[in-house]
Amino acid sequence: MSILVTGAAGFIGAYTCKALAARGESVVGLDNYNDYYDPQLKRDRVAALCPNTRIAEIDVADGEALRALFDEIRPDRVVHLAAQAGVRYSLQNPQAYAASNLVGFTHILEACRHHGVKHLAYASSSSVYGGNAKPPFSEDQRVDQPLSYYAASKAANELMAFTYAHLYGLPSTGLRFFTVYGPWGRPDMAPLLFSRAVLAGRPIDVFNHGKMRRDFTHVDDIVAGVIGALDNPSQDAKPHRAAPHRVFNLGNHTPVELEHFIAVIEQAAGRPAQKIYKELQPGDMVETMADTSRAKAAFGFEPHTGIEDGLPPVVQWCRDYFGSQA
Repeated sequence: MSILVTGAAGFIGAYTCKALAARGESVVGLDNYNDYYDPQLKRDRVAALCPNTRIAEIDVADGEALRALFDEIRPDRVVHLAAQAGVRYSLQNPQAYAASNLVGFTHILEACRHHGVKHLAYASSSSVYGGNAKPPFSEDQRVDQPLSYYAASKAANELMAFTYAHLYGLPSTGLRFFTVYGPWGRPDMAPLLFSRAVLAGRPIDVFNHGKMRRDFTHVDDIVAGVIGALDNPSQDAKPHRAAPHRVFNLGNHTPVELEHFIAVIEQAAGRPAQKIYKELQPGDMVETMADTSRAKAAFGFEPHTGIEDGLPPVVQWCRDYFGSQA
């Protein structure tokens, strides 16, 4: 029996493969190495974090190839992290999100259903809270006012997974990630964007004139939550629950002012940031903050890393990996 991790060359995916392999699991990965950002970074990430994990080069939107992989490895659990990411890019290329996040997720659900998968844990996002957001964000809040197509696709994933849990008894768990960061992170997100720019002496765009707060969550804490959720699937439907499906916030429960976030980077880089203040961008949320009490009760989720400890290693990693090209 094996665990399939989709998006295994991605930021959270590679760390998840590493953690699962470290505890002796049989892990197979899947990734399409798309060019949303440099595929070489993804290959280097895999080489550094999970070099002994087999990663099949497959796109989840390719239903036939996905079924063939399921036929071969017969996974008993699936961690589905493959997706077209990025709030802002979804305004430019919504078709990529439809193909990966909707069609691809349907293929995952069908493969899990027909291969008797015991538990599907899948990535959702804090962005699903959208216009209904009232910090701290609780899983009981409505998620029917997404502010981007990316957010809409992730909210749709939760509905789709619930339906398969209800109709076919597929135990599934949605994980709403809150602004994940760490070494080997995504280069399109603020931790790497800002760190690289400050190191290189380039200006950074500070949206909403810096009046933003984010629940930055270290990747080690996120991976602990992913594995905790994976190990604790919802049980059979009970009178108060329509299907074996649950959703959890995975965040730090400690929103950070954007200006303080930049100040920590400045200190670690040893130089000041050149800040260009701009208006709030379409699709952005002003504040995120996770209520993590449900995850703590279900599987002991307890994040430990604040940005003062977690962010300087990101700056150092950028210095080491990108060098003069930071």
